[in-house]
Amino acid sequence: MTIAEAQQTVDDWIKKYGVRYFNELTNMVLLTEEVGEMARIIARKYGEQSFKESDKDKNLSEEMADVLFVLICIANQTGIDLTDALKQNMEKKTIRDGERHISNKKLY
Repeated sequence: MTIAEAQQTVDDWIKKYGVRYFNELTNMVLLTEEVGEMARIIARKYGEQSFKESDKDKNLSEEMADVLFVLICIANQTGIDLTDALKQNMEKKTIRDGERHISNKKLY
């Protein structure tokens, strides 16, 4: 699935099952909540925290997909083409950081 297809799929789902998009502020809060749920799993799986019994059935890929879904909702409702946005962002990073990381001795 391309990014454009993902944006269309989310839009179709919202129109069929979601009635309408939540407003941008609500979606921003939901995005923050989903990122927190993803962070919780990472802290327990890769960090020093241990899993609570209630966390053991949580799945990192599901949480990442939840983050992506809400991010796509925000992009759709604000008229952002994520394909173009990502292309522009990669160009910016390449210009800004094209030599910086390669010459960073801390990364080797």
